[in-house]
Amino acid sequence: MDYELAIGDRAYSSWSLRGWLLFDAFGIPCRTRRAQLYTDEFPALLADFAPARTVPALRLPEGPVIADSLAIAEELSSRHPGAGIWPTEPGARAIARTLAAEMHSGFGALRNHCPMNLRIAYTGCPLPDPVLADLRRLETIWDWARAQTRSTGPWLCGAYSAADVFFAPVATRIAGYDLPVGPAAAAYVAAHLAHPSFRRWRAMGLVDGPDQPNYGRDWPTRPWPVPAPLPARAVADGPAENAACPYSGRPVTHFLEMEGRRFGFCNAFCRDKTVADPAVWPTFMALWLGDSGSEAR
Repeated sequence: MDYELAIGDRAYSSWSLRGWLLFDAFGIPCRTRRAQLYTDEFPALLADFAPARTVPALRLPEGPVIADSLAIAEELSSRHPGAGIWPTEPGARAIARTLAAEMHSGFGALRNHCPMNLRIAYTGCPLPDPVLADLRRLETIWDWARAQTRSTGPWLCGAYSAADVFFAPVATRIAGYDLPVGPAAAAYVAAHLAHPSFRRWRAMGLVDGPDQPNYGRDWPTRPWPVPAPLPARAVADGPAENAACPYSGRPVTHFLEMEGRRFGFCNAFCRDKTVADPAVWPTFMALWLGDSGSEAR
């Protein structure tokens, strides 16, 4: 039996993003089950993950369910000590755990005022003092972590770790709401937006269900602040260069076109997540480049 992870809408469920990154970013396979928030399918999904009341919820291969993102991080770290979920150096590991714990329980003003929404970016967002205080606190602890761990790369405690996983949805808020931060914090946000696992999650979030009105705000919009993806578009028919979906291996029924070439997929979701950001899907890019040896995603 594999790991089985319950998640909500990818565009909006920030805790689901954290749970999923703990698998994808560290190369741990899992089977994902998604339900749309604010519908009957969401409590029905959670009923299969009792006693969980929220997402992410993880069913372990031997059957028990754990339903807290910090617990998931710790359990995966115990089971996969070579994956790099926490830093190996004890001091850096302690700092990473401190950061994750503060994110887990804090920054309520920022979370409530600027809910995660990966489908839109705003500008001119009015910021109450508690939100500004949360932003300053983020910069303080991010700078502290880098100084303490002597991290010279883009991440807080050396290599990418669970500490960065826990701040990924905050990075999307800073980017998506055009929030004021200094150059070091802005560079950290940019690193999150460029991370392949985050880009895969956002590509899926753009196409995995209808917009959720609860997460919309009546503020001016702007383009999402990342480089434009490779140009691709959905098309009605083939013929495709491939007979089997690059993700599932099943026969193709849905098609995209990229630079005049057509490729097939087994369903609309497989196609549409690829159209959203083709370059972040290794098996599609292997097909595109004519290399069949890349790992599936």
